[in-house]
Amino acid sequence: MISMKWVKDYINLDGIDLNELAVNITKGGLNIEKVITNHIDNLVVGEVVECVDHPDSDHLHVCQVNDGTDKIRQIVCGASNVRAGIKVIVALPGAVLPGDFEIKEGKIRGVESNGMICAKFELGLEEKNEETYAAGITELGEDAVVGSDPIAYLGLDDTIYDLDYHKRRNNDVYYHIGFAYEVAAVTGKKVTLPEAKYKEIKDNVNDYVTLKVDTDKCPFYMGKMVKNVKIGESPDWIKERIIAAGMRPINNVVDISNFVMLEYCQPTHFFDADKLGKTVLVRNAKDDETIVTLDGQNRELVNTDIVITDGKIPTCIAGVMGGENTEVDENTKNIFIEAAIFDSVAIRNTANRLQLKSEASTRYGKGLNHEYTIEAMNRCCSLLEQYAGGEVCSGVVLHDVVDKTEKKVEFTSKDISRVLGFEIPIKDIEEQLNKLEFEYKLEKEVFKVTIPRRRLDVDANIADIAEEIGRFYGYHNLVSTLPKVSTRRGVYVGDVGIRKNISRRLRSLGLDEVKTYTLTNPDMASKFNYENKEIMALPNPMSIDKSTIRVSLLPSLINLYEYNKARKVEDVNVYEIAKTYDKEFTEDTKISILMSGNYIINECANNIVKSDFYTLKGIIENLLDYLGFKNRYSFVKAEVSELHPGISAKVLIDREEVGIIGRVHPSYKKDELYVAELSMTKLYNKQIKPIKYKEASKYPDMIKDLAFVVENDVESEVIKSQIKKSGGRLLDSVEAFDIYKDIEPGKKSIAFKLVFKDPSKTLLETDVMEVFNKIIAEVEAKTSAKLRS
Repeated sequence: MISMKWVKDYINLDGIDLNELAVNITKGGLNIEKVITNHIDNLVVGEVVECVDHPDSDHLHVCQVNDGTDKIRQIVCGASNVRAGIKVIVALPGAVLPGDFEIKEGKIRGVESNGMICAKFELGLEEKNEETYAAGITELGEDAVVGSDPIAYLGLDDTIYDLDYHKRRNNDVYYHIGFAYEVAAVTGKKVTLPEAKYKEIKDNVNDYVTLKVDTDKCPFYMGKMVKNVKIGESPDWIKERIIAAGMRPINNVVDISNFVMLEYCQPTHFFDADKLGKTVLVRNAKDDETIVTLDGQNRELVNTDIVITDGKIPTCIAGVMGGENTEVDENTKNIFIEAAIFDSVAIRNTANRLQLKSEASTRYGKGLNHEYTIEAMNRCCSLLEQYAGGEVCSGVVLHDVVDKTEKKVEFTSKDISRVLGFEIPIKDIEEQLNKLEFEYKLEKEVFKVTIPRRRLDVDANIADIAEEIGRFYGYHNLVSTLPKVSTRRGVYVGDVGIRKNISRRLRSLGLDEVKTYTLTNPDMASKFNYENKEIMALPNPMSIDKSTIRVSLLPSLINLYEYNKARKVEDVNVYEIAKTYDKEFTEDTKISILMSGNYIINECANNIVKSDFYTLKGIIENLLDYLGFKNRYSFVKAEVSELHPGISAKVLIDREEVGIIGRVHPSYKKDELYVAELSMTKLYNKQIKPIKYKEASKYPDMIKDLAFVVENDVESEVIKSQIKKSGGRLLDSVEAFDIYKDIEPGKKSIAFKLVFKDPSKTLLETDVMEVFNKIIAEVEAKTSAKLRS
């Protein structure tokens, strides 16, 4: 929340329409979501001229109120502090209060009431709580003019800009002086910073406090002491500004700290100096070290947290919250002021871990400007002297290892025009730099710009400078032009090309492509981790359901199946191609398939093909053949806990595992689901031979069947591989078509279909039988198989 009344302390906005200004600021790239005004029609200052008890109530009062018109208005009021002679806020009939509560004429317990006497919380001008509710209606001073605007009298006639908090921007506009610079860039006016004058007494802070910084997470720490402060109420103008910014006034000391933070974006912390002692040690916390914070909670620390200590025990969690043991209270007389810069990442991590996100930690977490740290310290001393009766000690305790290298960038108008995409003259660039208050020199059409330290979001590069110039020059000045480029037929190359080919092939095989989320929950991410990869959890997830990056696509496809099943879709045959990542950010593109129900339904031919292991295996083989891996792949037994141990396999290419295939284990999902997953990254890295096409033979082939008896643990692939080796050039293909288990104790029979073909002649029986007998002999000799009789 930005109070424009507050911004006017630093920049003259006389004659400027604040609604129009909000539009222009939004055009400049900083989105103002809402313009809020406190003005309420039909709200006036009234004077209670008579107050009597209601005849039918023990707590209501019947008041005669002068509202500045010719007649006296009767209003029934239930506040305990209403009485004759006071001036109050009166909502006349027709006034609409916050919550769309419209004031109307009516009767309360039979007595006519023509309006409402209000408290500030009923107008949205302060927080509603037990204290404000018990205080009753708001009593105005005797100098309030009857019939005038009470909000203006209270000094709360403000316009508030509700900013869209943009993560790209640092703290450069989310405080009032920073926003004043943004307004200056839009309006062309200059910013005047507030004065921070104060007198120092002879006492020196170094005589009271010794500073030591024993961590590299605190590049800047500044401390001063103010003695003999008097805790009391803040002046109205400070309270008004704090309320407008969305905070609640506490007392003069706390309010000054909050005021300066909202003004300069620099959080400060006030310690009770007498409780703090003579030593300030800034260090990393120790594991299991504890501190009771200002909210009364006992917090357990870790060694990545930063703490302020009295040399022994923590007195403050740096950048997050102070400790109860050095809290400023009504008895505090002497204050030690801390203004510092801490490591932004450490502050964010601590605030998130302790769930102590605050205005201060948010600002520390985005980085601070050390020049404003000094200004904020001086402003605190000045205000404490003026409004808390404090005496500022001379000297300062200081630790300063901030890199003060200036951010400088050189460019020409052509550089800016090239980045923005339109011509911008030199004089216009000068105008925008002057509005931004960026110091520069122009020598031989070369700009040498020094970026002010307050602009932490602008780096020393042409792109950032071009953005700043462009957004205030006005994107509406861009001239629309059609691109002029030569075109040529595009060709997919690399992994993009193979992805397109794979996707096209799988669609031609009757599968539907789907897309699922890369982020998932920890339980889903742990499933199908057959490669034993370390799973990466996000440090700051939006929700637990999207907190982990997956290493396999299969859990997501099973989740998709459940979604479809719940909607009576029984035939689910889908695939997904997407990237997965492990904890080391190693990228692996996966091809995943899930099949269930019926694969093909041809009602005309009364033909139904169910999705099963062999259907899925056939699709995998078809895909690998299409990609040029024919005769290079094989299937061997797999041990994946989420797959059925008897209906699963690893997919090997050149004896390297590239994926898995199988039925989902019934203990994981009872439904009959078949899944496969291949690493497209490994496929792409394989040497693929170009596919050779050959003329179909015009000579007939010859088919022979044979069966071997083997031990139950022998895989058919072992026998099939030996048959291929022994068959030579006449053996065109071999396929296992039947398995008969327990033909003998501990043994099974595997039947194969062998297809023989010669592209140059018609085969003779003698030619085929010679090769056929050779196959039988070599299989029996080189494996444990025996021909089934």
